[in-house]
Amino acid sequence: MLATQRRRAAPPVALTDRERAVLSLLPTQRSFEEIADDLTVSHSTVKTHVRAIYSKFGVRSRREAVARARRHGILSADLR
Repeated sequence: MLATQRRRAAPPVALTDRERAVLSLLPTQRSFEEIADDLTVSHSTVKTHVRAIYSKFGVRSRREAVARARRHGILSADLR
């Protein structure tokens, strides 16, 4: 149980600039296709970045990734 608490409390590893760009759009509830259009990349590229974000944060969903990013000050809490 203590190991689980430490893992949750540990700050996430560094994100690439593109991963940060994708992460910043996750709270908007835009589809991956819409995010891809905004960033002028392919849908597949967005999915790859999202998988990397989930892996680095140790989460399984968009909601968890956004919550973790907010807890660690990577995303502002006022973004929706």
